Amino acid sequence: MSDGRMVEVATIGSEGMVGITVFLGGDVAPGDAFIQVPDGDAQAMSTEAFRRELDRRGPFYDVTSRYAQALQTLIMQSAACFSMHSVEERCSRWLLMTHDRVEGDDFQLTHEFLSYMLGTRRPTVSLVLGTLEKAGVIRNGTKRITIVNRPGLEKMSCECYQVVKGHFDRLLPHP
Repeated sequence: MSDGRMVEVATIGSEGMVGITVFLGGDVAPGDAFIQVPDGDAQAMSTEAFRRELDRRGPFYDVTSRYAQALQTLIMQSAACFSMHSVEERCSRWLLMTHDRVEGDDFQLTHEFLSYMLGTRRPTVSLVLGTLEKAGVIRNGTKRITIVNRPGLEKMSCECYQVVKGHFDRLLPHP
């Protein structure tokens, strides 16, 4: 926002890409992308090379098209989630989505950053993470979160997690 506030609209990991507007024919990104959880690797491709590969209409085009569909579902569901579900449910969903996109059960994450993603204040995030830790689904360390009971965390999440996961699994099946 013009006043510097932020909120998450999509979480992207090794299954996806930033810059989907190029696939859709655009040349200017409507928002900013930044690294939330610095665990993992990323690859870069020039816009020109990306467009050349898309023009071939081969497997790269097909997977990018399926990813664009999945990303649209994620963005739509995130908008609904933000307006309809509690901070605890949204936090659980966000942690599950992040867990899906990183390797391992723990990842770097500050309360302040999570407050941006959830559109709430940092003290609220601390309370919610305390609740999740007390429920035995996460371990809340210094700038680190560890998922210790994923099925329990899934139960604490809203329906949005399963809706989005279902679309990603259908459109981008894992080998």
